[in-house]
Amino acid sequence: MADQVYIGVDFGKRRIEMARSDASGLIASAYKTITYKSINKAVEEIVADLAESEAVGVVVGNPVAPDGGDFGGSCKMVDDFIERLEKLINIPIYKTDERDSSVEAEAIIHLHNKKVGQDKGRIDRMAAAIILQRFLDERQ
Repeated sequence: MADQVYIGVDFGKRRIEMARSDASGLIASAYKTITYKSINKAVEEIVADLAESEAVGVVVGNPVAPDGGDFGGSCKMVDDFIERLEKLINIPIYKTDERDSSVEAEAIIHLHNKKVGQDKGRIDRMAAAIILQRFLDERQ
């Protein structure tokens, strides 16, 4: 069976947290953080990662409101990010609900008796893995 690597993205105003699936496309793991000032440079780095990992798809967390509605500016930022990415890649981009992923991530970190402290990036990296894992589970 051919590799089925997917990359998950949790897009933020200053950081992009990424997750990556295993080659079977079944298990997501936190992968890396891109801290950026230039969105174009960040997108170029993601495109390079996609090529290097031979990803078959990108899963982007969509920051919908708790009631399932639009979160306005945050959703617009994600849509803009996706548009930039679409111009540079020719693999599918899946937008998926990211509701409660940060809450779930923090709970998982605490279950492992780890402290979060000031490391918001740790929660966000785990949230990116949760977003990707949800997508992978739904595909099965």
